[in-house]
Amino acid sequence: MPITSDTALLVDSSIYIFRSWFSNDPEDFTNHQGQPTNAVYGFTGFLCTLLEQTRATEIGLAFDESLSSSIRNDIYPQYKANRDPAPEELKRQFNWCKQIGAAMGISCFTDGRYEADDLIGTLAWHHRQRGKHLCLVTADKDLTQLIEGQEIWWDFSRRTQLDRNGVKAKFGVFPEQIADYLAITGDSVDNIPGVPGIGPKGASALLNHFGSLDSLWERLGEIGFLSIRGAKSMQNKLTDNRDLVNLSRRLTEIYLDVEAVLDSPDIQRRPVNHEALNEIFDQLNFGPMLRRRCLNL
Repeated sequence: MPITSDTALLVDSSIYIFRSWFSNDPEDFTNHQGQPTNAVYGFTGFLCTLLEQTRATEIGLAFDESLSSSIRNDIYPQYKANRDPAPEELKRQFNWCKQIGAAMGISCFTDGRYEADDLIGTLAWHHRQRGKHLCLVTADKDLTQLIEGQEIWWDFSRRTQLDRNGVKAKFGVFPEQIADYLAITGDSVDNIPGVPGIGPKGASALLNHFGSLDSLWERLGEIGFLSIRGAKSMQNKLTDNRDLVNLSRRLTEIYLDVEAVLDSPDIQRRPVNHEALNEIFDQLNFGPMLRRRCLNL
């Protein structure tokens, strides 16, 4: 998609840090103290490529900091409990990634209670009100719920871009139905329960008929008469798991009102801080090629 002065580029940074952590051998990337730098090296390369391709002037980086202490853990303590805690070597690299982003003149957003999705959701709401066209750089399907019209959900690594109609073609529901869809299907990645026995096809068929989860509950008795495979069974499963679905729905919705973001939502890119960038690159033992790319952006 063309990135213009009217585009707000919002980046789900954590996904690209994790991908680099798993794809780059830590023994091949270390600083002078022997500490791994594989994740930050890969993320920095990704960031350079993104900026080289887009020349974005309004860009924000969102980072997950609340992996086990988010507001969703208050709602459901088992939320994301299936994930192993991040090792110290990775936490350290998250901090370096934020330092590099800031030195490259990019606004970085973190919060101890809200996840990167919520930070992006709040930024999306704010900048849409300012007339900006949104482009969300991520591979997380949860963030498709934020897309309106021709705005773009962009899985950068897989070169996949989806607008509102593209989301419908891929998931069987429109963006505004994604939170309901995930509440029904559940999400094993985030340990969100959903309804046992109702998968993506069943959930999309139900939402295509009823429009929303609220409407489904109001007309629950109709489900058994629908020409959907296993309709009667679905009605029983939804009835038996209504509380679980409503709990899941509270977990799948993205917050749009994170106060810390609204207090300082600016994403106008600033000039590269050459001194700060050189200092951290010296610390990380990065070579001249990546350094030149970053300094010249």
